[in-house]
Amino acid sequence: MDRPIKVLLAKAGLDGHDRGVKVIARALRDAGMEVIYTGLHNTPEQVVKAALQEDVDVIGVSILSGAHLVIFRKITELMKQYGMDDVVLLGGGIIPDEDKPLLEQMGVKGLFGPGTSLQRIIEFIREEVQRRRQN
Repeated sequence: MDRPIKVLLAKAGLDGHDRGVKVIARALRDAGMEVIYTGLHNTPEQVVKAALQEDVDVIGVSILSGAHLVIFRKITELMKQYGMDDVVLLGGGIIPDEDKPLLEQMGVKGLFGPGTSLQRIIEFIREEVQRRRQN
């Protein structure tokens, strides 16, 4: 790849637990990616606008509050509105298995729960971004 992968990580909604997303941020940075962490309590609009401003390859949203369906629906709507079809959308946190197919239909490309290996997340991001950059 000619330039580093740029990843925006966000905590959306009222969820205030960010230890996991900070671990992910460090692992992605150590893997050579450029990481922007927006902090806690972002709205979907703030997440998408930051991603646009930073011209990212990947948006990763961590949700532990149970609001994943509402938040991801709004993020995917905004991404479509702004023509961000080249940006990979990922989710992490506590997401029930029964909600995963619906999130994938919305456009969430990868869902990573507690215990997912950091290497798996890194490889997934590299593969998705490489596929999109080739198209």
